[in-house]
Amino acid sequence: MAERRASQGAPGGPQRRFWLLTRRRRGTSRRPKPDEIMHQDITPLCAADIQDQLKKRFAYLSGGRGQDGSPVITFPDYPAFSEVPDKEFQNVMTYLTSIPSLQDAGIGFILVIDRRQDKWTSVKASVLRIAASFPANLQLVLVLRPTGFFQRTLSDLAFKFNRDDFKMKVPVIMLSSVPELHGYIDKSQLTEDLGGTLDYCHTRWLCHRTAIESFALMVKQTAQMLQSFGTELAETELPNDVQSTSSVLCAHTEKKDKAKEDMRLALDEGQSILESIREPLSKSPEQSLNQDQLDNQTTVQRLLAQLNETEAAFDEFWAKHQQKLEQCLQLRHFEQDFREVKAALDVLAQKIATFTDVGNSLAHVEHLLKDLASFEEKSSAAVERARALSLDGEQLIDNKHYAVDSIRPKCHELQHLCDQLAAEVTQRRGLLNKSLELHGLLEASMKWCDEGIYLLASQPVDKCQSQDGAEAALQEIEKFLETGAENKIQELNKIYQDYEPILTQDLMEHVQKVFQKQESMEEMFHRRQASLKKLAAKQTRPVQPVAPRPEALTKSPCPSPGVRRGSENNSSEGNALRRGPYRRAKSEMSESRQGRSSSTGDEEESLAILRRHVMNELLDTERVYVEELLCVLEGYAAEMDNPLMTHLISAGLQNKKDVLFGNMEEIYHFHNRIFLRELENYIDCPELVGRCFLERMEEFQIYEKYCQNKPRSESLWRQCSDCPFFQECQKKLDHKLSLDSYLLKPVQRITKYQLLLKEMLKYSKSCEGAEDLQEALSSILGILKAVNDSMHLIAITGYDGNLSDLGKLLMQGSFSVWTDHKKGHAKVKDLARFKPMQRHLFLHEKAVLFCKKREENGEGYEKAPSYSYKQSLNMTAVGITENVKGDVKKFEIWYNAREEVYIIQAPTPEIKAAWVNEIRKVLTSQLQACREASQHRVLEQSQSLPLPASSNTSPSKGNARNVKKLEERKTDPLSLEGYVSSTTLPKPPEKGKGWSKTSHPLEAPEDNDGWSSAEEPINSSDAEEEGGVGPRKLVPGKYTVVVDDEKGSPNTLAVRSGDVVEVVQEGEEGLWYVRNLTSSKEGWVPASSLSVLLGKSSSAQCLSSPESSAGSALLSNSSSCSESCGAPLSDLQG
Repeated sequence: MAERRASQGAPGGPQRRFWLLTRRRRGTSRRPKPDEIMHQDITPLCAADIQDQLKKRFAYLSGGRGQDGSPVITFPDYPAFSEVPDKEFQNVMTYLTSIPSLQDAGIGFILVIDRRQDKWTSVKASVLRIAASFPANLQLVLVLRPTGFFQRTLSDLAFKFNRDDFKMKVPVIMLSSVPELHGYIDKSQLTEDLGGTLDYCHTRWLCHRTAIESFALMVKQTAQMLQSFGTELAETELPNDVQSTSSVLCAHTEKKDKAKEDMRLALDEGQSILESIREPLSKSPEQSLNQDQLDNQTTVQRLLAQLNETEAAFDEFWAKHQQKLEQCLQLRHFEQDFREVKAALDVLAQKIATFTDVGNSLAHVEHLLKDLASFEEKSSAAVERARALSLDGEQLIDNKHYAVDSIRPKCHELQHLCDQLAAEVTQRRGLLNKSLELHGLLEASMKWCDEGIYLLASQPVDKCQSQDGAEAALQEIEKFLETGAENKIQELNKIYQDYEPILTQDLMEHVQKVFQKQESMEEMFHRRQASLKKLAAKQTRPVQPVAPRPEALTKSPCPSPGVRRGSENNSSEGNALRRGPYRRAKSEMSESRQGRSSSTGDEEESLAILRRHVMNELLDTERVYVEELLCVLEGYAAEMDNPLMTHLISAGLQNKKDVLFGNMEEIYHFHNRIFLRELENYIDCPELVGRCFLERMEEFQIYEKYCQNKPRSESLWRQCSDCPFFQECQKKLDHKLSLDSYLLKPVQRITKYQLLLKEMLKYSKSCEGAEDLQEALSSILGILKAVNDSMHLIAITGYDGNLSDLGKLLMQGSFSVWTDHKKGHAKVKDLARFKPMQRHLFLHEKAVLFCKKREENGEGYEKAPSYSYKQSLNMTAVGITENVKGDVKKFEIWYNAREEVYIIQAPTPEIKAAWVNEIRKVLTSQLQACREASQHRVLEQSQSLPLPASSNTSPSKGNARNVKKLEERKTDPLSLEGYVSSTTLPKPPEKGKGWSKTSHPLEAPEDNDGWSSAEEPINSSDAEEEGGVGPRKLVPGKYTVVVDDEKGSPNTLAVRSGDVVEVVQEGEEGLWYVRNLTSSKEGWVPASSLSVLLGKSSSAQCLSSPESSAGSALLSNSSSCSESCGAPLSDLQG
């Protein structure tokens, strides 16, 4: 409520100023002017109201002025003046006298009455009528009397005898000619019909007056609208939720935009009127505006200024109101986020309260620490959000938000909750670290005890009987006891004191047991030491120091301190030692000797050293790389924006920083903030560094953008390398190499990674992260390939479309190409068969492009070739033949059902295999999409086709193979079995109705391998050369007619050899409904005739969608000759 009251109240500031502007000048007592129409309640007479009366032009205000500035009203020769109604006359006089300013009207008007073509009687009547009803002050009346001799004489006499009838407040002067008139009014103030030079057009004057008064009314209405809108805004209450506040803000913004648009239209209208008034000046600079035109201009300018002032006041008022609403919306967002964040922090506080266990073993404590770290990591998002929200609240307070008293307590509460949670986590980590330290001491003590027991058990008793043996064993014992200072528990009370916060009853008992074991072991050592001393002291000869026997140097089989603790093997081995150290001493000693005799451990240690070496190299070079990038960005890129260095930058280098450096700054931030830090986490486990690369593989795509810009950068560098700016920067940085060497660093770095990954993989074959390393290496090589492909792609010239519309670039390479088209001259076809073309192919997801490679002369990136675009093939109409007879490096790409055939020869069989596999993947994906679309359409049909019968005629081999394929197809997601078997034949078409365009997979004859096209959805191009075996049953599909229909009856469809027909449906009485695709006709054909007409023509199996062309997306896996080289479906789809 406080904030709502704060937003209301008496209007002040911009709001008060806005209201005053829209209400000022109301109730003024002076005569209103046209631009003051908006400030009065009584509407004055307007030109639009008496437009027809003004058009009669029996009187007009030309804009001329007398010598003392009196406005001149002209009454031209108007024969029907006496017929003008008094009301119209009064309206025109009232309107004309209201136009001049109060100052000019106060001087008085000069009336010029032109009656040169009239009679004296009319002159007298006109003068008397004007004198009787003129609504303003008159200064002088000038009458041009009739020019005829009789009328002039009559007017002289009549004027003398009737002078008393013309007694007016001003003198009436009879003028005989226009020159006499010029003695009273200057020629420049008179229109052309009175011998003057004043430019006056009555129609233009009337248009200007109408427009000005309309504009004044528009300004008034705009001001009223703004006043009403401002009142609505001021009375709006602030909502209590985000949605309502957003709605209010949007609604008010829309209304504000509408008001601003109305004001803009009004301003445009005013400017248009102003330009129309000034039009004479634009046409002739020497011409000047008359006084009335100047008054009109002043009026429009005043209205425009008033409108601008009103708009400025409204903008200021709106800015305050908008700020209030935006602050309210910010507050509602803050409150909503506060509720969500506080609930999340409360949940975290409850969860951290459950972390009370301190662990019962070293492995358990390590697990608890991992859980705590995991909890901290998961809670970091909520904590960071809370701290960020607190900072947002502080920012709102700093920005003078009106609800400071509501925001500040919430910010303090968020900070307190975050600090409290962090303190809890820190306290728990401290306790667990203490527990880890204590269990480490206990494990070390137990390990020391086990090693001691093993040492005692491994000392040979027979050799200790001699003085030398006894002394050697004594030295071993003394040396081992010296290690106790680091491993054994020194004082039990100190342990209790140091680890009091974590000592539970169970843990205290465990400490006591370990300490007792340690004391027992030390007692055993002391007894053995005393015995050995006695044996060593029996000899009377001086004791010579001897090297210990090899058996005495036998090491403990227990794992070294470097081995991870808590493993199952180590713990079980330690337990066995503790249970029976003496009983198992000899067997364990022999096992340890066998382990030492093998070189497996040494080899693994060597590989670990090599891995660390590669990791060190990776980290060292990464740090150097980041430093070099920073050096370039600060020493060169930032200096280009330094005003003190501007004079050194050449004109060709101005505003070209993005061209020269590309996205190097983006690369630097990625490596400095993310990648380098994550690499450092793998120092202790370099064999797992592949995971680091895999997690950040998407970010490495930024190198593609940098490499694509590199040619432009190189070109700019060559043009400006002599610029003093570069020399000065290099001097400041003390670099021995110029900038271009550092601009090459990102390209060198991305290629360096794959070398380091190869090295790391070589030394990590049997390690846990080997698979990740292999995947990371493959991904980096894929990025390098994508970068290389994109460099070739941007070199394509002459392609009109957008290359990005063709989908992802899959492969690119140079090939020899032969063409074989069905259309064209025979000699050209033969020539094309034997003379190959060198073409560079670009395989995209949606098309394959044929380009001609052109080598360029130059240096650096200018040596890169360019590619002239020649043609492209849409992949939806492409098929392939994988093997071409006579050359294992050739394959075919054919287009539109082999209407165009391109024989492609790859440099090597491996390249050919890679291209064929990639094209197969594209076509297979298209095939699957077609199947899914066809299945969707079939489900929507009321009737569908049945599964066609198999055309296989082989009684044994073929049937067995088909059964096998059928079983395989049950689990094959690409199989059409479900689609075909679920359909039934449609009803015969009714007369006048259309046919369904849905394409159905149909049966076709087998190839040499026994695969039919009904079974094998991936078509073979060899079907053109390999015929079916045995009689064939007609099935729906597309066929080519091989025999002319010579016996065709008038009632059947006529076809000719070469026509492509579509067998649609079998009807009654042995008739088939056939559509001739060549002649666009359709009809019924007897089945017997149809079999003869079609011969052994194969059905053109089509897997395209109804929208695609026939024969699209066909895929072949056979030779172009009649050789047998089929492959299983699973292999084809590989």
